[in-house]
Amino acid sequence: MKRVFLIALATMLATVLSVAQKTEEGSSNIKISIVKDTNGKPVRNASVILHPVNKEGKQERGGMSLKTDADGKTGFDAAPYGKLRIQVIAHGFQTYGEDFNVNQPEQEILIKLKAPADQYSIYGDSKEKTPPNKQ
Repeated sequence: MKRVFLIALATMLATVLSVAQKTEEGSSNIKISIVKDTNGKPVRNASVILHPVNKEGKQERGGMSLKTDADGKTGFDAAPYGKLRIQVIAHGFQTYGEDFNVNQPEQEILIKLKAPADQYSIYGDSKEKTPPNKQ
């Protein structure tokens, strides 16, 4: 029983030290604005997913999901310095993803979403009203 308590205490201490080290390295208040690429109007209710990225460029476990408000804005206080992968998903727009270097106490990020690209098909014109074999 005493051993289990010591292991739990050591784990808790390691976690506290890890958080303290991140705080010493610095943290940022990130403000994110999502707008339409065509006219700069805000995109409301967009999903903004944040993931830490390690030194090898691999996405780490954990992360956070946010939603934009009516002004297309969201934010995150106390983001640790380092690389942060931001993905944005919004109805009627292309999915967006990019890595940002978080390295200052206040950081503003503007993301412009594009409309979906045209899709092409090898099966012909999709505007045809009746299938060719049903005429």
